Amino acid sequence: MKQAEGVMTLAEMKEFAGFAAATQRYIRRSLDIGLDRDDAMRRWSRDVVEAASIRAQAKLYVHLPELREAVPDDSGLGAIEPFLAPLISLVAFDLGQGRLTTFSAVRFLYERLVGAEVRPWLPAAFCAAAALPHLHPDLRRRLLQSISEAAATASGWSNRQPSFFPHWVEKVEPGAALPH
Repeated sequence: MKQAEGVMTLAEMKEFAGFAAATQRYIRRSLDIGLDRDDAMRRWSRDVVEAASIRAQAKLYVHLPELREAVPDDSGLGAIEPFLAPLISLVAFDLGQGRLTTFSAVRFLYERLVGAEVRPWLPAAFCAAAALPHLHPDLRRRLLQSISEAAATASGWSNRQPSFFPHWVEKVEPGAALPH
């Protein structure tokens, strides 16, 4: 079991490493805000525009605990509205920031923000959010083209929780001595 966990963690690390630098930065920032890990404003804000974006994101992400509790156990239509509508709003905000440019980046982030239970609902939330008019038509096209047919039509999803949660890493100057 340990070897399989290590292989899966390595696969998650490789997936994260494959994202653009701006996507990686946004995911780490979002996890700091959504999981209440660090002072996101101090760590991530580089200017007044980014500070305003972080404040807006934190205001929306305050609903994540309720969203985690509302993940439907089944696909009954009565259970999805209280969950899917807020999920679409959160994904729409994140897509509107312009840093999450593929379904896989959104899936990576939301599996960590909400948990593995969100997987069956992500294709619907992503497609709905990616089709909203607040996004530029070219971005809408790229986003919607990024979801594979397999992801959109999967008949089942893993319930294994993610194990790799990327954090901020301080830069180390080349040639700097490592602590003993």
